[in-house]
Amino acid sequence: MPDRSRALTLADLAALADLSAAAHEPRQLCAAVDALVQAVIGHRLFTILRVHPGGTEVERVYSSDTAAYPVGGRKTKRGTPWSRVVLDQGEVFVARTPDEVRDTFDDHALIFSLGVGSIMNVPIGYRGRRLGTMNVSHAAGWFRAQDEAAGRLIASALVPALLVD
Repeated sequence: MPDRSRALTLADLAALADLSAAAHEPRQLCAAVDALVQAVIGHRLFTILRVHPGGTEVERVYSSDTAAYPVGGRKTKRGTPWSRVVLDQGEVFVARTPDEVRDTFDDHALIFSLGVGSIMNVPIGYRGRRLGTMNVSHAAGWFRAQDEAAGRLIASALVPALLVD
């Protein structure tokens, strides 16, 4: 596995905070988070999903691969083991192997076609409510414990982009 020595820094988080405080479009914030996740964690696919009111459906609001995973795509996600971990409990979910990806995601054939063998889903919450998820996908066995911690810190910057006006 490649050495990934680029650590998340206070300067990284400050740059996201500055962007969030400035006049910007939500897509700009999502793109900045995408670039930071690529630098710190790495990914082959990066998406952000918004939980719709009522909480049974999620919609893709950002994608690093719009051909495979276009913005606007929706899925029903309640009542699954994944949703219990990510949406109900607000915990990071990691499928570390292709078998775990296959067991969790119905679209695993498309996922595998992109060279993805592991997925980390980071919940994004605010005031006790789940707003969405930040989804980082890479080769099998890619994610480390420190990636989960970095992912939670980075994902928190997405709250403003997911709040519905």
